[in-house]
Amino acid sequence: MGSVDKRYRVIISERAGVMLVQHARFLAQVNNQAADKLRIDVIEAAKSLQEFPERGSRLTDPALPANKYRKLLVDKRYLLIYQIKDNTVYIDYIEN
Repeated sequence: MGSVDKRYRVIISERAGVMLVQHARFLAQVNNQAADKLRIDVIEAAKSLQEFPERGSRLTDPALPANKYRKLLVDKRYLLIYQIKDNTVYIDYIEN
């Protein structure tokens, strides 16, 4: 008997996609390799949420609804801010 692997669907919002492009463009002004690495690392982190959506810690901020968002650090500087609804992970923001 094998275990059933539950995979979540990951959706990167248009806003988060635009934020990633902006961060990468800024980095590319000084270092194209760093910009490429950021894009790759964000995509890999997003893929990891397919299997481990709760790996990020809860985002606690009085301005946000309690227990709605999680955060995942990428490249020691960027935060993927996401929420889990049913079997879907929604990446809403990418902040630095």
